[in-house]
Amino acid sequence: MADFHFLRPFWLLLLLAVPVLYLVLKRKNSGDSGWSGLIPEQFLSPVIRRYGGAADKRGSALVPAISAVIILAVALAGPAWREAPTPLKKPGDSLVIVLDLSLSMLATDIEPDRLTRAKRKIRDILAIRDGSLTGLVVYSGDAHVVAPLTDDSNTLTGMLNVLDPIIMPVQGNRADLAVARARALLEHGAQGKGRILLITDDVSERYRASISNTLAGTGFTLNTLAAGTRDGGPIPLARRGFIRDNGNIVITRTDPDMLAELARSSGGASHEMTLDDSDIAALNLSPEESDEWQDTNSGLAIDRWKDDGYWLLWLALPLLLLGWRRSAFTAMALLLLPAIPQPAAALDWGGLWQREDQRAAELISEDPGTAANMLESPEWRGSALYRAERYDEAVEAFSGADTPLAHYNRGNALARAGKLEEALEAYDKAIDRNPEMEDAHVNRQLVENLLEQQEQNSEQDQNSSDQNSSDSNEGEGQQQEPNSGSPGDSQNQDQNTPHSSDEEPGQAPSSDQSREQNAEQKESGEHEPASEKESNQASGGAEAGKEEAQAPPPISETPLTQSQEQSLRRVPDNPGGLLQRKFLQQYQERQTPSDEGDTPW
Repeated sequence: MADFHFLRPFWLLLLLAVPVLYLVLKRKNSGDSGWSGLIPEQFLSPVIRRYGGAADKRGSALVPAISAVIILAVALAGPAWREAPTPLKKPGDSLVIVLDLSLSMLATDIEPDRLTRAKRKIRDILAIRDGSLTGLVVYSGDAHVVAPLTDDSNTLTGMLNVLDPIIMPVQGNRADLAVARARALLEHGAQGKGRILLITDDVSERYRASISNTLAGTGFTLNTLAAGTRDGGPIPLARRGFIRDNGNIVITRTDPDMLAELARSSGGASHEMTLDDSDIAALNLSPEESDEWQDTNSGLAIDRWKDDGYWLLWLALPLLLLGWRRSAFTAMALLLLPAIPQPAAALDWGGLWQREDQRAAELISEDPGTAANMLESPEWRGSALYRAERYDEAVEAFSGADTPLAHYNRGNALARAGKLEEALEAYDKAIDRNPEMEDAHVNRQLVENLLEQQEQNSEQDQNSSDQNSSDSNEGEGQQQEPNSGSPGDSQNQDQNTPHSSDEEPGQAPSSDQSREQNAEQKESGEHEPASEKESNQASGGAEAGKEEAQAPPPISETPLTQSQEQSLRRVPDNPGGLLQRKFLQQYQERQTPSDEGDTPW
């Protein structure tokens, strides 16, 4: 019992009601209702005293009532003295960290520099939010996603070391593009409340209105963390001194007041970066523990204290039955029962206490078909129907909403239903309303490729049917010479007829025979079509064709030797180079226009 403690000790305050309950019941059992001062004793005795005598015969409710209060207070306090494995869970809030990777973050007005301090602060945030959904976006002249929303904080921590302005394809301060990327991550993968944390030293006035418009009506809040000081500092570059503008050293300053105003415009808060965790506490960046937590699929578990207070309810039950007919005890029970947590029952008990958006995800994961009948929101109902593979009904449900996400999901349902052309139209509507929705661009390209593939297959089937009909018109069972027919027919037969080492008369010529015939034609000066030449060149010699037809050798499961392992260890690990190439490719694909009014630092 050395580990005995209470999980919810504040419920022990209920014991303060014991003296009050004692006085109330004592006064009630005394029979003095206040009428004795107004009515003579001889007239009051037949009524009041008779009730008191009856009460004495039934027994007093004082003992069971006080005992029940004490037992219920201890049970609700959660007595615990043992641990049990519990599946890991993740909170229902999501956070996207937006980090400024412009050259101004290299200023040394704080030690060692702004960027290093910012990365240390991100590590502290990830340690506090371990197990919760967190994403990371970086920006300079363009914005890039380092990691989407994930509960693996180790992955994010490992990527921090390589974040540097030199990996960015273009320099600048496009915070508006970064906030748009963060919003897209939250819209597609956020669970519960979505928040954005912007870590920077300044945001140009030309981008503030765009940031406010991006977050307007989304419900996502923007918090800002100011890196740097008001006095500012120079920006050093390795082996190049300080950044200069027209010969003058550039001094970049932090404007915490402006960042605070930007955060307030979206319902968030702002704070200057500190050495301790006071800024994290002020911005409330820790995960919010609530009833909206959902199980993860990691299969991991953690030991948690087990609440054994429910065993005490068996002791309170006979006391409840004993004092049920006492009016004071019944009133006390009615006051305590609503305070006891009630589990969600099958008769939609949770619908009395939670909004639809709070419980929809859990209902869909448990039973999509049943959830579709319970949910009323077009988007949630469409998601349930989509999970239940009722795609036509999901399309109809998503049609009831006119949001980018609804059009995107309607396109997915149409694609699943085989209506590819209509799916392209739905994706186009989603992209028109939100051009930053990358998933819509990707899925639209996939559906477009699938349409092109279907058209090519249909053309090939048509050509094949025409070829078969032309062959049947020439007569069945006729024997063809190797060089008979048009070159196109000979080529089609070589491609579509399986080759055999033991050929019967009347079969299509083998690859060896075709090669010999082509050589004879070449020696005799005959000109063969270019398409046939390419086919013969591609086929190569018989030996080469056999080698290509052979299956690849099986993968060796022999463990590596010590020298091989040492050679692998000498291969440089350069995740920064991978990110740099990834960001460059994204920048080239997007063709983000440069802002002439932006500064390169």
